Amino acid sequence: MPIFYALGLLLLALLVLPGRASANHLSAPDDPVASHSRNLAFGEVEKIRAALAFLQNRGKTDVAAALIVALRYRTGMDTEIADVLTALTGHEAANWAEWLEWQQDHPEIDYHPSFLDIKRDTLARIDPRYLVFFRNGWDQPEDMRIRLEEIVWGGPPAMDGIPALNHPKMIAAKDAGYMAEDDLVFGIQINGDTRAYPLRIMGWHEMFNDVIGGVPVALAYCTLCGSGILYETKLPGRAKHIVFGSSGMLYRSNKLMFDWGSFSLWNQFTGEPVVGPLAKSGLRLKTRPTVVMTWKDWRQRHPDTRILSLDTGYKRDYGSGVVYKDYFASPELMFPVSVRTKKNFRKKDYIFGIRDLGLAKA
Repeated sequence: MPIFYALGLLLLALLVLPGRASANHLSAPDDPVASHSRNLAFGEVEKIRAALAFLQNRGKTDVAAALIVALRYRTGMDTEIADVLTALTGHEAANWAEWLEWQQDHPEIDYHPSFLDIKRDTLARIDPRYLVFFRNGWDQPEDMRIRLEEIVWGGPPAMDGIPALNHPKMIAAKDAGYMAEDDLVFGIQINGDTRAYPLRIMGWHEMFNDVIGGVPVALAYCTLCGSGILYETKLPGRAKHIVFGSSGMLYRSNKLMFDWGSFSLWNQFTGEPVVGPLAKSGLRLKTRPTVVMTWKDWRQRHPDTRILSLDTGYKRDYGSGVVYKDYFASPELMFPVSVRTKKNFRKKDYIFGIRDLGLAKA
């Protein structure tokens, strides 16, 4: 086990302790909105129905976030919960995904103070390690750069459900008999060090931490949104480079990665911390070029390349077209995200963006 991982788990054990949210975000112990909202998430059917009646009669939209969480996890109560959401907001939607899209489009609707506890406790019942990302002192809305309501569980256990590859074994191109000519790879070249990381492997791991050409880097691959971004992980003024992992949570169908040093959540698209101790640090990771092309084309252009070995230390089916096969074959999203320009773009359309050109502005 790498030393940083062992130390990270030790720190995690110290951080994930029973506790409540910060005092300024707690509801009063006898707050009926808080108790009914908790019943939505954790109560029996009779209590859920009583909570729905109370919240609808109260008539305020600050409980919409709690209702949307309940809509996802309280199977069998979908219609009743959605009816109350419609009564409170005037909006009609068919399911949790559509309501989450509505929530993304309405940042002006704040949540009731009790929602933070509901969010924390819901995640803790999935995996107690999720609490480390929303621990006391770093869990207030003003401490976050993204909305708490839009952070959703992506399906795996926290942290190691999608295990990153740390300094993985590389082999010569001639020894990569497992590769098909049309398999796609992330191609990287830094200071003469040329490497290929197959998507058929990276789809299972979504992150690697490595040193390429003497430069510490991490590849953050969001399979759901089809983006792979290579970041430098050595920051000015810091003695050690950052080591990243996949949190297991998403923001607008995009992975939230985390660093093992502070357990802050980072936006995969921007390379910026958004929740936790580093959220207001002003940090932004520097990107390095990476390309996606077929193994045949990459090998022809770079015959001296090395490529990721199948010997990753994990048991996965790394066959061609196996990982996320059904997702890539479908036009539908696995997790909801509001598409505001539906006339021009469809779900899963590829968008190529250009930034940091360094050109003079007119």
